[in-house]
Amino acid sequence: MAEEQIESVDDAISQWVTFTLDDEAYGINVMQVQEVLSMPEITPVPGAPSHIMGIINLRGHVVTVIDTRLRLGIGPKTPDASNRVIVIETDDQIAGILVDSVAEVANIGDAQIETAPDVGNQECAHYIHGVVSRDNMLLILLDSIRLLAAQEWAQR
Repeated sequence: MAEEQIESVDDAISQWVTFTLDDEAYGINVMQVQEVLSMPEITPVPGAPSHIMGIINLRGHVVTVIDTRLRLGIGPKTPDASNRVIVIETDDQIAGILVDSVAEVANIGDAQIETAPDVGNQECAHYIHGVVSRDNMLLILLDSIRLLAAQEWAQR
């Protein structure tokens, strides 16, 4: 009986909101996602880092929007109607991350998550929680805390 309990703990299921960036699949833990928005009007902020698109007004709260493509070192893309802003909350920070499109909420067993391979890009690797192989493709799981915990946040 004790072995069954250990197995169920090892095979815990977590939910991930999946989205695309440049035809690659990514995921972010659903526990940090507040909501998904159609492309809102984003007000640029002069002097902000290049990956900060600007700010939006979300029901009276000012939310910073990050261009996730630039944050991860993927080339820029002009936003269109398929883009979404995923509003995420980590610790005491709320921000929106711009993605190309949102796909689904996927149930992923902890045992399925593999450590991300070293691809030589420390900037991008820093934000990766792990990788899951599903439906003949790789799903890159992002660590939202690291995605938002950069020096510019400490300077706010």
